[in-house]
Amino acid sequence: MLKFKLLPFLFIFFLFLGCEQKVDSGVAKINWDRDMCDRCVMVLSDRKHTIQLRDPSSKKVYKFDDIGCMVLWFNEEKIAYRDSVQIWITDAISGEWISAREAFYTTQNVTPMAYGFSAYKSKESIKIGEEIITYDEVLKRVK
Repeated sequence: MLKFKLLPFLFIFFLFLGCEQKVDSGVAKINWDRDMCDRCVMVLSDRKHTIQLRDPSSKKVYKFDDIGCMVLWFNEEKIAYRDSVQIWITDAISGEWISAREAFYTTQNVTPMAYGFSAYKSKESIKIGEEIITYDEVLKRVK
């Protein structure tokens, strides 16, 4: 009989446990071919040039199809946290998420919005002879 009395309490406990609001941090899941760029509204389908960031105060994730869209969005929207926010970009070879600020970039690549910048986790993965630039240099060239 005691089991039947505890059953409603356990049900309510697990119900509230499932409703817990989780504040995410880090890389968000991309719904490829459904999510859209927050600047140009193009569908995110290129798994080698996608970039994302999370607003530090609201925790809202912003996704972009090309690093150039993100840079222009920062300027157009006058984003105050742009120098401190964590930004992730996909590696041009593996497609894994890497820190955009720590990545190495090459120029003159085919990218979704034709800005031409591809990100790499390490310099060793870049072909010899290609121009290698930093995140800060990408920001300067897009502006």
